[in-house]
Amino acid sequence: MARRTRSPKNKVVRTRLPRQSQNAQRNYERYVELARAEALKGDLIAAENYLQHAEHYLRSMHDEAHGGRLSQPANLPKPRLGHSG
Repeated sequence: MARRTRSPKNKVVRTRLPRQSQNAQRNYERYVELARAEALKGDLIAAENYLQHAEHYLRSMHDEAHGGRLSQPANLPKPRLGHSG
């Protein structure tokens, strides 16, 4: 007689969703720390790259704190497109 196995569709898997603000804060702090370490090693290009990543999470936290609307913080310059020349 063949053994019956339980169907995986009956199994309920529960996962807790991470909070976006906590993840953004954690990632922001992580990238700032990585930038600091690269700057101390003398690799300013890598440090700038990490700071740009950190800025992304800073903007995410700002947008979430202001009702999820996508806004440009007043103290950050708007990106310029094209060549100046």
